[in-house]
Amino acid sequence: MTATPAVESFQTGFTIGPDVLVEATGDADVRAAVREAAARGLSVAVHATGHGLPGPVEGGTLISTRRMDAVQIDPVRRTARIGAGATWGRVAGAAATHGLAPLNGSAPGVGAVSYTLGGGLGILAREFGYAADHVRSLDVVTADGVLRHVTPDSEPDLFWGLRGGGHRLGVVTALETGLVAVERLYGGSIAFDGATAPEVLRRYLEWTRTVPETCTSSLAALCYPDMPQLPEPLRGRYVVSVRVASTGTARDGEALVAPLRAIGPALSDSLREMPYGESPTIHSDPPLPHAYYGEGLMLGGLDAGTAAGVLELTGPEAPAMTVVQLNHLGGALASPPSPGNAVPYRDARFLLRLLSPLQGTDVTAARALFARVAARTARHHLGRALNFSFGGGGHPETGRDFHGPGTRERLAGLVSRYDPASLFGGAYGVSRDAR
Repeated sequence: MTATPAVESFQTGFTIGPDVLVEATGDADVRAAVREAAARGLSVAVHATGHGLPGPVEGGTLISTRRMDAVQIDPVRRTARIGAGATWGRVAGAAATHGLAPLNGSAPGVGAVSYTLGGGLGILAREFGYAADHVRSLDVVTADGVLRHVTPDSEPDLFWGLRGGGHRLGVVTALETGLVAVERLYGGSIAFDGATAPEVLRRYLEWTRTVPETCTSSLAALCYPDMPQLPEPLRGRYVVSVRVASTGTARDGEALVAPLRAIGPALSDSLREMPYGESPTIHSDPPLPHAYYGEGLMLGGLDAGTAAGVLELTGPEAPAMTVVQLNHLGGALASPPSPGNAVPYRDARFLLRLLSPLQGTDVTAARALFARVAARTARHHLGRALNFSFGGGGHPETGRDFHGPGTRERLAGLVSRYDPASLFGGAYGVSRDAR
């Protein structure tokens, strides 16, 4: 166990200044750090790979688990045992050698464990559900400094709460999760000029009502900066794109996306059959650390008029540069696993994600813009997305709407039971790694 003076983070927009920084290398380090923090009356936060933020940390103890990155694949049982600091890229690479894939998100640099604790909305989510639905067991150090091996049989209540409840119940040092037999997929992105945004959005919403559960997709809208490293067709333009991932054959995929290609001339089109290892190219998330502020709104539905209003608020004339992403939900996401877990809002039809880079934009301006978007979509709101509230989201003072009432009360009971002194912070802390 070592202490270092600096905290490396993918999210550079918020201060991370703990009194004590612990670079854990194993379970024993985590147990010692939790016990020492409890004895000194210090709060505890967790930082995995750095692709995210453990809340604005000022004081207390911050446990970094990035060195605990072991990955073990059992090809017979189709499972992966994942250390707290392992990234999805590492897990996917190890699984691919056995013709298997994890239920990872769009960015390979995200911490697999943190992502899963917050639910885990993956690129194949409509077919296979949330990543949290596939967890078999977890190793967690609770506020009493005890390392617990949590399964549906050993501690069913804790097993329920850790899968979807975020980091509030302890420090998860490893988990075992199921893998799926996927080696190839059909997917990519098709981009259109932003001048056609309302039509693209309308046609996309119509298309989502026709696709099978084997198709997971999202629509994104953003003003690309005029930078030489960007492809010429996108540079300096307002662009609306649809991203697709489907486990069907190439022939099925071509038929599936035909209505999208019929929308009109595309600025770019990367839709194709690909090895699963190339799936990060579908979204092409930025790999370098940067400052950003974000929010995620779970919506029970969405009409074309309201959606067009969102793009109007966040488009080229917006006071703060904003990346908008609309994820199509439903399918397997709507079906809870057995045994159940704390993943909320399974009746949501869409997830509306808002993200503003903070270079040249302050948090106050971004927050005000997000509030206007929330007001425009209010009649569809179910709650907020735990894994997509970056830097506190629009409600830094509360996490009440990360879960619905029944789930919230049950989680509160678990907090009272496992962390009565609130060592791990507020009632429903924000998950650290998101995409």
